[in-house]
Amino acid sequence: MTKPKIAIVHDWLTSMGGAEPVVLEISRLFPDAPIYTSVYDKDSTAAFADKDVRTTYLQKILPKSVRYKHILWPVLRAFAFAKLDLSEYDIIISSSSAEAKAVRKKPGTVHICYCHTPIRYYWSHYEEFKHEFHFGILTPLIRPTIPIFVRWMRKKDLQSVKSVDHFIANSEVTKKRIKQYYGRDSVIVHPPVDTKRFIGKNTADRDGYILWGRHVPYKRFDLAIEACNRLGAKLTIVGDGPDTPRLKKLAGPTVVFTGRISDEDLEQLARASKGFLFPNEEDFGISAVEALAAGLPVIAYKKGGALDIVEDGVTGIFFENQSVDSLIAAIQKREVTEFSYNTLVQRSKRFDKLLFQTKIRKIIADYVK
Repeated sequence: MTKPKIAIVHDWLTSMGGAEPVVLEISRLFPDAPIYTSVYDKDSTAAFADKDVRTTYLQKILPKSVRYKHILWPVLRAFAFAKLDLSEYDIIISSSSAEAKAVRKKPGTVHICYCHTPIRYYWSHYEEFKHEFHFGILTPLIRPTIPIFVRWMRKKDLQSVKSVDHFIANSEVTKKRIKQYYGRDSVIVHPPVDTKRFIGKNTADRDGYILWGRHVPYKRFDLAIEACNRLGAKLTIVGDGPDTPRLKKLAGPTVVFTGRISDEDLEQLARASKGFLFPNEEDFGISAVEALAAGLPVIAYKKGGALDIVEDGVTGIFFENQSVDSLIAAIQKREVTEFSYNTLVQRSKRFDKLLFQTKIRKIIADYVK
Protein backbone atom coordinates (compact mmCIF):
# COMPACT_ATOMS: atom_id res chain seq x y z
CA MET A 1 0.00 0.00 0.00
CA THR A 2 1.30 3.47 -0.94
CA LYS A 3 2.17 5.66 2.00
CA PRO A 4 -0.41 8.51 2.22
CA LYS A 5 0.84 12.05 1.68
CA ILE A 6 0.08 14.29 4.65
CA ALA A 7 -0.10 18.09 4.95
CA ILE A 8 -0.28 19.99 8.23
CA VAL A 9 -2.02 23.38 8.28
CA HIS A 10 -1.86 25.90 11.13
CA ASP A 11 -3.35 29.38 11.53
CA TRP A 12 -0.02 31.22 11.95
CA LEU A 13 3.46 30.59 13.29
CA THR A 14 4.52 33.81 14.97
CA SER A 15 5.03 32.85 18.63
CA MET A 16 5.17 29.77 20.83
CA GLY A 17 1.76 29.84 22.49
CA GLY A 18 -0.45 26.95 23.50
CA ALA A 19 -1.29 25.77 19.97
CA GLU A 20 2.22 25.70 18.53
CA PRO A 21 3.50 22.77 20.67
CA VAL A 22 0.56 20.77 19.31
CA VAL A 23 1.63 21.50 15.73
CA LEU A 24 5.22 20.72 16.58
CA GLU A 25 4.28 17.34 18.05
CA ILE A 26 2.09 16.47 15.06
CA SER A 27 5.00 17.39 12.81
CA ARG A 28 7.28 15.05 14.77
CA LEU A 29 4.76 12.26 14.27
CA PHE A 30 4.72 12.91 10.52
CA PRO A 31 8.16 14.36 9.74
CA ASP A 32 7.68 14.26 5.97
CA ALA A 33 4.58 16.45 6.12
CA PRO A 34 5.07 20.13 5.24
CA ILE A 35 3.46 22.74 7.49
CA TYR A 36 1.31 25.34 5.71
CA THR A 37 0.57 28.54 7.59
CA SER A 38 -0.65 32.06 6.85
CA VAL A 39 2.44 33.93 8.10
CA TYR A 40 5.68 32.78 9.70
CA ASP A 41 8.11 34.56 12.04
CA LYS A 42 11.27 32.45 12.16
CA ASP A 43 12.84 34.49 14.94
CA SER A 44 9.96 33.85 17.37
CA THR A 45 9.43 30.18 16.53
CA ALA A 46 12.90 28.68 16.56
CA ALA A 47 11.49 25.23 17.36
CA PHE A 48 10.30 25.04 13.75
CA ALA A 49 13.67 25.95 12.23
CA ASP A 50 14.23 22.46 10.79
CA LYS A 51 10.65 22.04 9.53
CA ASP A 52 9.35 22.49 6.00
CA VAL A 53 7.19 25.57 6.65
CA ARG A 54 5.29 27.01 3.68
CA THR A 55 3.39 30.29 3.89
CA THR A 56 0.44 31.79 2.04
CA TYR A 57 0.77 34.88 -0.12
CA LEU A 58 0.08 37.01 2.99
CA GLN A 59 3.71 36.58 4.00
CA LYS A 60 4.72 38.68 1.00
CA ILE A 61 1.92 41.23 0.67
CA LEU A 62 1.51 42.27 4.31
CA PRO A 63 4.02 44.82 5.65
CA LYS A 64 6.08 43.38 8.48
CA SER A 65 4.91 46.13 10.83
CA VAL A 66 1.35 44.73 10.79
CA ARG A 67 1.88 41.20 9.42
CA TYR A 68 1.53 39.55 12.84
CA LYS A 69 -1.45 41.56 14.09
CA HIS A 70 -3.78 38.63 13.49
CA ILE A 71 -6.98 40.38 14.51
CA LEU A 72 -6.68 42.62 11.43
CA TRP A 73 -6.67 39.90 8.78
CA PRO A 74 -9.40 37.28 9.31
CA VAL A 75 -10.95 37.82 5.87
CA LEU A 76 -7.64 37.81 4.03
CA ARG A 77 -6.52 34.78 6.02
CA ALA A 78 -9.67 32.79 5.16
CA PHE A 79 -9.20 33.55 1.45
CA ALA A 80 -5.49 32.75 1.61
CA PHE A 81 -6.09 29.30 3.12
CA ALA A 82 -8.85 28.58 0.61
CA LYS A 83 -6.41 29.41 -2.21
CA LEU A 84 -3.78 26.88 -1.10
CA ASP A 85 -3.31 24.03 -3.53
CA LEU A 86 -3.33 20.88 -1.41
CA SER A 87 -4.51 18.57 -4.18
CA GLU A 88 -1.46 16.30 -3.90
CA TYR A 89 -2.27 15.26 -0.32
CA ASP A 90 -4.30 12.31 0.92
CA ILE A 91 -4.61 13.56 4.50
CA ILE A 92 -4.88 17.14 5.76
CA ILE A 93 -4.41 17.78 9.48
CA SER A 94 -5.42 21.32 10.36
CA SER A 95 -4.61 22.90 13.71
CA SER A 96 -7.10 25.68 14.11
CA SER A 97 -8.55 28.27 16.43
CA ALA A 98 -9.06 30.60 13.45
CA GLU A 99 -9.14 30.05 9.67
CA ALA A 100 -6.71 27.18 8.96
CA LYS A 101 -9.62 24.74 8.65
CA ALA A 102 -10.87 26.74 5.61
CA VAL A 103 -8.47 24.88 3.32
CA ARG A 104 -10.01 23.06 0.38
CA LYS A 105 -9.41 19.43 -0.47
CA LYS A 106 -9.72 17.12 -3.43
CA PRO A 107 -12.34 14.32 -3.45
CA GLY A 108 -11.11 11.40 -1.39
CA THR A 109 -8.80 13.46 0.83
CA VAL A 110 -9.45 13.14 4.57
CA HIS A 111 -9.43 16.42 6.52
CA ILE A 112 -8.93 16.04 10.28
CA CYS A 113 -9.16 19.26 12.28
CA TYR A 114 -7.52 19.54 15.69
CA CYS A 115 -9.70 22.36 17.00
CA HIS A 116 -8.30 24.46 19.84
CA THR A 117 -11.67 26.25 19.90
CA PRO A 118 -14.21 27.55 17.40
CA ILE A 119 -13.12 31.10 16.61
CA ARG A 120 -13.48 32.88 19.96
CA TYR A 121 -14.11 36.36 18.57
CA TYR A 122 -17.02 35.16 16.42
CA TRP A 123 -18.60 32.65 18.78
CA SER A 124 -18.02 31.91 22.47
CA HIS A 125 -16.38 35.21 23.46
CA TYR A 126 -17.80 37.63 20.91
CA GLU A 127 -19.48 39.86 23.53
CA GLU A 128 -16.14 40.35 25.29
CA PHE A 129 -14.01 40.77 22.17
CA LYS A 130 -16.21 43.32 20.43
CA HIS A 131 -15.32 45.86 23.12
CA GLU A 132 -11.59 45.06 22.94
CA PHE A 133 -11.03 45.44 19.19
CA HIS A 134 -8.63 48.32 18.61
CA PHE A 135 -7.72 49.73 15.19
CA GLY A 136 -5.84 52.84 16.25
CA ILE A 137 -7.35 56.12 15.06
CA LEU A 138 -9.84 54.18 12.94
CA THR A 139 -11.43 52.44 15.96
CA PRO A 140 -14.44 54.84 16.23
CA LEU A 141 -15.23 54.26 12.55
CA ILE A 142 -14.67 50.49 12.45
CA ARG A 143 -16.18 49.38 15.76
CA PRO A 144 -19.84 50.11 14.78
CA THR A 145 -19.43 47.84 11.73
CA ILE A 146 -18.19 44.87 13.77
CA PRO A 147 -21.62 43.19 14.31
CA ILE A 148 -22.32 43.21 10.55
CA PHE A 149 -18.84 41.93 9.79
CA VAL A 150 -19.08 39.16 12.40
CA ARG A 151 -22.43 37.92 11.08
CA TRP A 152 -20.88 37.60 7.63
CA MET A 153 -17.75 35.88 8.95
CA ARG A 154 -19.81 33.43 10.99
CA LYS A 155 -21.45 32.29 7.75
CA LYS A 156 -18.03 31.92 6.15
CA ASP A 157 -16.78 29.98 9.16
CA LEU A 158 -19.74 27.59 8.99
CA GLN A 159 -19.06 27.06 5.29
CA SER A 160 -15.41 26.28 6.00
CA VAL A 161 -16.14 23.44 8.42
CA LYS A 162 -17.94 21.53 5.67
CA SER A 163 -14.54 20.41 4.40
CA VAL A 164 -13.69 18.88 7.79
CA ASP A 165 -14.32 15.14 7.97
CA HIS A 166 -13.38 14.63 11.61
CA PHE A 167 -12.94 17.01 14.55
CA ILE A 168 -10.57 16.55 17.47
CA ALA A 169 -11.21 18.80 20.48
CA ASN A 170 -8.50 19.81 22.93
CA SER A 171 -10.83 19.78 25.97
CA GLU A 172 -14.35 19.10 27.14
CA VAL A 173 -15.36 22.75 26.80
CA THR A 174 -14.09 22.84 23.20
CA LYS A 175 -15.97 19.63 22.43
CA LYS A 176 -19.17 21.32 23.66
CA ARG A 177 -18.48 24.45 21.59
CA ILE A 178 -17.87 22.41 18.43
CA LYS A 179 -21.26 20.78 18.95
CA GLN A 180 -22.98 24.06 19.85
CA TYR A 181 -21.63 26.24 17.02
CA TYR A 182 -20.80 23.75 14.28
CA GLY A 183 -23.29 20.98 15.06
CA ARG A 184 -20.48 18.42 14.83
CA ASP A 185 -19.25 15.64 17.09
CA SER A 186 -15.62 15.37 18.12
CA VAL A 187 -13.21 13.28 20.14
CA ILE A 188 -11.04 14.76 22.87
CA VAL A 189 -7.26 14.55 22.72
CA HIS A 190 -5.64 16.85 25.25
CA PRO A 191 -2.63 18.87 24.05
CA PRO A 192 0.83 17.33 24.58
CA VAL A 193 2.72 18.58 27.62
CA ASP A 194 6.38 17.91 28.31
CA THR A 195 5.74 17.04 31.94
CA LYS A 196 9.12 15.39 32.47
CA ARG A 197 11.03 18.65 32.32
CA PHE A 198 9.11 20.07 35.29
CA ILE A 199 9.32 17.00 37.51
CA GLY A 200 12.14 17.25 40.01
CA LYS A 201 13.00 16.77 43.65
CA ASN A 202 10.34 18.08 46.01
CA THR A 203 11.47 20.84 48.38
CA ALA A 204 10.05 21.62 51.79
CA ASP A 205 10.79 25.35 51.77
CA ARG A 206 8.36 26.40 49.04
CA ASP A 207 7.19 29.99 49.30
CA GLY A 208 4.93 32.36 47.41
CA TYR A 209 2.82 31.98 44.27
CA ILE A 210 3.68 32.00 40.62
CA LEU A 211 2.09 32.28 37.19
CA TRP A 212 3.52 32.32 33.70
CA GLY A 213 2.36 32.93 30.17
CA ARG A 214 1.86 35.71 27.66
CA HIS A 215 0.73 38.97 29.25
CA VAL A 216 -2.56 39.75 27.52
CA PRO A 217 -5.74 41.14 29.14
CA TYR A 218 -7.93 38.04 28.84
CA LYS A 219 -5.51 35.99 30.98
CA ARG A 220 -6.49 38.20 33.95
CA PHE A 221 -3.09 38.44 35.56
CA ASP A 222 -4.48 41.63 37.08
CA LEU A 223 -6.70 39.54 39.40
CA ALA A 224 -3.67 37.65 40.69
CA ILE A 225 -1.77 40.88 41.29
CA GLU A 226 -4.64 42.58 43.14
CA ALA A 227 -5.26 39.48 45.27
CA CYS A 228 -1.61 39.19 46.29
CA ASN A 229 -1.39 42.94 46.90
CA ARG A 230 -4.22 42.72 49.39
CA LEU A 231 -2.88 39.58 51.06
CA GLY A 232 0.71 40.79 51.10
CA ALA A 233 1.58 37.49 49.43
CA LYS A 234 4.67 36.92 47.32
CA LEU A 235 3.88 36.58 43.61
CA THR A 236 6.30 35.88 40.76
CA ILE A 237 5.09 36.66 37.23
CA VAL A 238 7.07 35.13 34.38
CA GLY A 239 6.93 36.21 30.74
CA ASP A 240 5.88 39.39 29.00
CA GLY A 241 3.43 40.77 26.48
CA PRO A 242 1.42 43.82 25.49
CA ASP A 243 -0.26 43.98 28.91
CA THR A 244 3.02 44.06 30.88
CA PRO A 245 3.22 47.87 31.38
CA ARG A 246 -0.32 48.00 32.79
CA LEU A 247 0.30 45.03 35.06
CA LYS A 248 3.49 46.55 36.46
CA LYS A 249 1.56 49.68 37.43
CA LEU A 250 -0.85 47.52 39.45
CA ALA A 251 1.87 45.57 41.25
CA GLY A 252 2.66 46.10 44.93
CA PRO A 253 6.00 45.43 46.69
CA THR A 254 5.44 41.67 46.95
CA VAL A 255 5.01 41.19 43.19
CA VAL A 256 8.07 40.43 41.04
CA PHE A 257 8.27 40.39 37.23
CA THR A 258 11.03 38.24 35.76
CA GLY A 259 10.43 38.91 32.05
CA ARG A 260 11.33 36.08 29.69
CA ILE A 261 13.60 33.50 31.30
CA SER A 262 15.15 30.19 30.32
CA ASP A 263 13.29 26.91 30.69
CA GLU A 264 15.70 25.90 33.45
CA ASP A 265 15.03 29.09 35.44
CA LEU A 266 11.28 28.65 35.07
CA GLU A 267 11.47 25.07 36.30
CA GLN A 268 13.49 26.16 39.36
CA LEU A 269 11.08 28.97 40.19
CA ALA A 270 8.11 26.62 39.84
CA ARG A 271 9.63 24.06 42.21
CA ALA A 272 10.31 26.81 44.75
CA SER A 273 6.70 28.08 44.82
CA LYS A 274 3.72 26.74 46.76
CA GLY A 275 0.91 27.42 44.31
CA PHE A 276 0.15 28.29 40.70
CA LEU A 277 -2.51 30.94 40.06
CA PHE A 278 -4.75 30.33 37.06
CA PRO A 279 -7.31 33.17 37.03
CA ASN A 280 -8.17 33.01 33.34
CA GLU A 281 -10.61 30.98 31.28
CA GLU A 282 -8.57 28.94 28.81
CA ASP A 283 -9.62 26.47 26.15
CA PHE A 284 -7.22 24.05 27.83
CA GLY A 285 -4.32 25.34 29.93
CA ILE A 286 -0.88 23.82 29.30
CA SER A 287 0.72 26.01 31.98
CA ALA A 288 -1.58 24.50 34.63
CA VAL A 289 -0.43 20.98 33.69
CA GLU A 290 3.21 22.11 33.82
CA ALA A 291 2.55 23.47 37.32
CA LEU A 292 1.15 20.13 38.48
CA ALA A 293 4.24 18.39 37.12
CA ALA A 294 6.36 20.73 39.25
CA GLY A 295 4.33 19.71 42.31
CA LEU A 296 2.25 22.90 42.46
CA PRO A 297 -1.44 22.85 43.34
CA VAL A 298 -3.40 25.01 40.88
CA ILE A 299 -5.71 27.76 42.16
CA ALA A 300 -8.02 27.99 39.17
CA TYR A 301 -11.08 29.83 37.93
CA LYS A 302 -13.75 27.14 37.65
CA LYS A 303 -14.40 27.37 33.95
CA GLY A 304 -13.01 26.24 30.60
CA GLY A 305 -10.09 23.86 30.28
CA ALA A 306 -9.30 24.00 34.01
CA LEU A 307 -12.22 21.61 34.53
CA ASP A 308 -10.28 18.94 32.60
CA ILE A 309 -7.11 19.49 34.62
CA VAL A 310 -7.89 20.40 38.23
CA GLU A 311 -9.57 18.18 40.83
CA ASP A 312 -10.80 20.39 43.64
CA GLY A 313 -9.06 19.56 46.92
CA VAL A 314 -6.84 16.97 45.21
CA THR A 315 -4.72 18.86 42.67
CA GLY A 316 -5.87 22.39 43.38
CA ILE A 317 -8.63 24.71 44.50
CA PHE A 318 -11.37 26.23 42.36
CA PHE A 319 -12.83 29.70 42.74
CA GLU A 320 -16.30 30.30 41.33
CA ASN A 321 -16.23 33.99 40.34
CA GLN A 322 -13.61 35.78 38.27
CA SER A 323 -13.10 38.40 40.96
CA VAL A 324 -10.38 39.46 43.40
CA ASP A 325 -12.44 38.47 46.46
CA SER A 326 -13.13 35.00 45.09
CA LEU A 327 -9.46 34.44 44.26
CA ILE A 328 -8.37 35.69 47.71
CA ALA A 329 -10.68 33.16 49.37
CA ALA A 330 -9.16 30.37 47.25
CA ILE A 331 -5.60 31.44 48.13
CA GLN A 332 -6.50 31.51 51.81
CA LYS A 333 -7.97 28.02 51.48
CA ARG A 334 -4.75 26.82 49.88
CA GLU A 335 -2.81 28.11 52.89
CA VAL A 336 -4.61 25.63 55.16
CA THR A 337 -4.86 22.71 52.71
CA GLU A 338 -2.27 19.95 52.39
CA PHE A 339 -1.54 18.50 48.96
CA SER A 340 0.33 15.33 48.07
CA TYR A 341 3.35 16.07 45.90
CA ASN A 342 3.22 12.58 44.41
CA THR A 343 -0.47 12.93 43.55
CA LEU A 344 0.11 16.28 41.84
CA VAL A 345 2.91 14.86 39.71
CA GLN A 346 1.03 11.67 38.85
CA ARG A 347 -2.08 13.58 37.76
CA SER A 348 0.02 15.72 35.41
CA LYS A 349 1.10 12.59 33.52
CA ARG A 350 -2.45 12.19 32.15
CA PHE A 351 -1.46 14.91 29.68
CA ASP A 352 2.04 13.77 28.77
CA LYS A 353 3.04 14.10 25.13
CA LEU A 354 3.53 10.33 24.77
CA LEU A 355 -0.20 9.83 25.34
CA PHE A 356 -0.93 12.51 22.75
CA GLN A 357 1.26 10.72 20.21
CA THR A 358 -0.47 7.38 20.84
CA LYS A 359 -3.97 8.84 20.52
CA ILE A 360 -3.23 10.83 17.35
CA ARG A 361 -1.68 7.81 15.66
CA LYS A 362 -4.74 5.72 16.52
CA ILE A 363 -7.14 8.36 15.21
CA ILE A 364 -5.26 8.62 11.92
CA ALA A 365 -5.30 4.84 11.60
CA ASP A 366 -9.01 4.65 12.41
CA TYR A 367 -10.07 7.48 10.09
CA VAL A 368 -7.83 6.65 7.15
CA LYS A 369 -8.52 3.15 5.87
